[in-house]
Amino acid sequence: MADTITLEVFRYRPDEASEPVFQSYEVPLHKDWVILDALNYIKDQLDGTLSYRWSCRMGVCGSCGMMVNGKPVLTCAAFVEKYAPGPVRIEPLENFPVVRDLIIDMSDFLHKLKQVKPWIIREEEEAPDKEYLQTPSQLADYKPYSMCINCMLCYAACPVYGLEPDFVGPAALALAQRYNMDNRDQGNRQRMEALSHDHGMWQCTFVGDCSAVCPKNVDPAGAIQRYKVETATHWWKNLLLPWGKDK
Repeated sequence: MADTITLEVFRYRPDEASEPVFQSYEVPLHKDWVILDALNYIKDQLDGTLSYRWSCRMGVCGSCGMMVNGKPVLTCAAFVEKYAPGPVRIEPLENFPVVRDLIIDMSDFLHKLKQVKPWIIREEEEAPDKEYLQTPSQLADYKPYSMCINCMLCYAACPVYGLEPDFVGPAALALAQRYNMDNRDQGNRQRMEALSHDHGMWQCTFVGDCSAVCPKNVDPAGAIQRYKVETATHWWKNLLLPWGKDK
């Protein structure tokens, strides 16, 4: 095996050029290096102008998501050796505006995340010193969806979001389910009203790419389908049993 590998890195510097280009770098091919190590090597040893996001290097913060050979991955978890002999093409996440080099503008995602109200809502507030107890089975209901780290890989993989930017998107919908299934939460009705519109859950066509690329096995596609079933059931109950209609 060769001692080095070529990284073809997406470069976009709007202050210097109007169009992006790819720049090639030769980096050491170490068995224990991940793509993020290779990018750090470029930044530290070859080209200090390269811009990208990263933080924890432990697959927790979600900030180092990029396209590697056309697939969205966490670069802190993608070993360089897997892509030998190369070259390896590194690009910013698809479906997002690019700010500079490998840095995307995540404003749209943050706006949509806020729409689903990803926090516990209490419509009937009890005594401030009261504990909201939870059994292990109640925790298990929503825990898989709570593992989302907001890395946005699912948005880069989602063909619907790529074609319809108004789509709320997989991660936001999965987080809505995380709180809907929490027995301490009473905000299901509010989220349902916010996400039952044309650009909400019904725009998902269940391709499943979002779940395939999720580094935490959250299964956003499954969460969205469960949300659809719940919403349809709610609608039919209100239609057939109007006397029991939710207030």
